Amino acid sequence: MAELEQGISKKMTGRVVRVSGPVVIAEGLAGAKMFDVVRVGDLGLVGEIIRIVGGNATIQVYEDTTGMKPGDQVENTGEALSVELGPGLLKSIYDGVQRPLDVLKQKGGDFIARGFVSAPLDETKKWAFEASKKVGDKVFGGDILGTVAETPLIVHKIMVPPGVAGTITALTGGSYTIRETVGKLRTEDGREIPLTLTQRWQVRIQRPVKRKLPPKTPLITGQRVIDGFFPVAKGGTAAIPGPFGSGKTVTQQQLAKWAEADVVVYVGCGERGNEMTEVLTEFPKLEDPKSKRPLMERTILIANTSNMPVAAREASIYTGITIAEYYRDMGYDVALMADSTSRWAEALREISGRLEEMPGEEGYPAYLGRRLAEFYERSGKVVVIGSEEKQGSVTVIGAVSPPGGDTSEPVSQNTLRVTRVFWALDASLANRRHFPSINWLTSYSLYMNDLSDWYSEKVSREWVGMRNEAMALLQQEAELQEIVQLVGSDALPEREKGVLDVARMVREDYLQQSAYDDVDTYTSIQKQYLMLRNILKFGELEKEAIDRGVSLARIIQLPVREKLARMKTTSEKDGLEVFENIHKEMLTVFSELKGGEVA
Repeated sequence: MAELEQGISKKMTGRVVRVSGPVVIAEGLAGAKMFDVVRVGDLGLVGEIIRIVGGNATIQVYEDTTGMKPGDQVENTGEALSVELGPGLLKSIYDGVQRPLDVLKQKGGDFIARGFVSAPLDETKKWAFEASKKVGDKVFGGDILGTVAETPLIVHKIMVPPGVAGTITALTGGSYTIRETVGKLRTEDGREIPLTLTQRWQVRIQRPVKRKLPPKTPLITGQRVIDGFFPVAKGGTAAIPGPFGSGKTVTQQQLAKWAEADVVVYVGCGERGNEMTEVLTEFPKLEDPKSKRPLMERTILIANTSNMPVAAREASIYTGITIAEYYRDMGYDVALMADSTSRWAEALREISGRLEEMPGEEGYPAYLGRRLAEFYERSGKVVVIGSEEKQGSVTVIGAVSPPGGDTSEPVSQNTLRVTRVFWALDASLANRRHFPSINWLTSYSLYMNDLSDWYSEKVSREWVGMRNEAMALLQQEAELQEIVQLVGSDALPEREKGVLDVARMVREDYLQQSAYDDVDTYTSIQKQYLMLRNILKFGELEKEAIDRGVSLARIIQLPVREKLARMKTTSEKDGLEVFENIHKEMLTVFSELKGGEVA
């Protein structure tokens, strides 16, 4: 027996022959496979095999390799990079390879010690498991065995792992740790498979689904420029490119707080440490607007800052999307925020350079587009696996940080090929304190036609027409501004001045939104509709009044105009009748201005 163990140890162990930053080349790893996880050096640093040539394996190490030298031992675990999925994921804060940062801090201080390993989930906590299946039931991968109240907001559904099917031979409710067996399953070939509260999944492999569904429902975010003008569907993909300081992170955080998703996975991938510190300290204090419970009870944070090893950035993206797919398989709507994919691409570029691969455009690897597509294509609204019909979705929203705001660079262009929503952040808008600084002239959403039926049914049949009318006004304003710069606004006819006036109202009173105002930070879709309807109706009445000879200066001084400007800070607690009353007041005021009634 000892000889057999010695043979296995010899087979699974090699040694370092070359070190280049996070890239290590080892020899002697007989039987190694692509993407096997290895332990490198005396500290057992976590790494992953990314290339095998002859008897040598190239490893990307997810920790700092300072002090590593040729001759150090490399041990192959024989397993691919995987995450542990089960109760306890929510409220957790992980690094890129699913190490819990709060546990690492307790054991090793504020800085992560190299080679330090801790279980992703609490192995001692007892969970109250309620079985929903019974002995003798035939089950398939994805079927729900029972439930655990993970947090007051989310019921964790314990599922049969994908690819497993058979008959339940034992299943008992009670109090269990994640390591204890809650039941057993016998497969058709007679094997007994133990059932626990957890399962493992390889991060680079997409979890299976029955079929994908068309995007027919919007992900309501409470941000007017998004919901009203450039919506994203549940299960859709969106990109937020923008230069430094234009508000990418704040926009991502707003979406994480307010998006109509059951579970939020926030991946801080290569961003500055102070930004992630703000996220990590602020999120636990935030309140879920619907339940009034802490927002962390439905949130998972994955932090991999710019001063952490670059290779771990790639792992953090895959870790986040795998956890999102797991909750999707329970039937939940999940929103994943990746901030930012440019830092991930930079990590790919650095590792590719150390591998001496042929560089593509701007030094990025030739496979950059494929890697981005593989990531974004794991989104979608789907019918999940299992004998019951359940639907779930993963919406992926990725920030992009193009150098100097130049969206013609490779990461932005490859992202645009696979995402259907483009929220272009504009530094000039941010400098004018117009937030969210999404440029309405360069942004777009390809989901608008798919979602038009939902808006017509759930909000108003006028919605799509109003949105198009507002967009036309803003386009017309941009054209008129070019004339104004040449001849001045006084040279314009009154009617064109009216167009500029209404377009300014759309910009300032509808699109501009304050994340720090308790009322303005979130706007329901019904309030958005009433606000936009009132502004456009004011523009229509203003145009009619100007045609009848009423001066624009007189219209601007109307008291109802001030009420329109204050709509966004008017609380909905007072009821939506407030906005209806403003609409009626406009009709009355303009009726008096024209000396007749307005239909």
